[in-house]
Amino acid sequence: MNAAPAPVSPTTPTARPAWPAAVCDLVCVLVFTVVGTLSHDTAGVGHVALVGLPFVVGLAVGWLATRAWRAPAQVWPTGVAVWFATVVLGLVLRPVLGIGGVEVSFAIVTAVFLGVTMLGWRALASLAARRRTAP
Repeated sequence: MNAAPAPVSPTTPTARPAWPAAVCDLVCVLVFTVVGTLSHDTAGVGHVALVGLPFVVGLAVGWLATRAWRAPAQVWPTGVAVWFATVVLGLVLRPVLGIGGVEVSFAIVTAVFLGVTMLGWRALASLAARRRTAP
């Protein structure tokens, strides 16, 4: 006997690949890093990679800890948890890796920029999804 498939309602999440969401998060971190290094006249591929490394590690840990691939475009709780992990681990790892210190102003700029971008794309994606499913 074959079981009938479960009915799909407008609130049932559809299976979508997670990689576009991971790329969006990575682009947010890379833009943050490039803009920051350009503003200090230290931009170079190697320097950008070095400065971005702690935040990319934080991003990866956030994705793994939250299993973000299950609902990658959700603002809450996925987006907030991934953003928080990216910011906190990135800021903690900077001095550990000898990349730089953590000034309060830098921590604030980091949290705000990554919050606006990482949570912003998720909010826009959620809005677009609601509009697609609206009658």
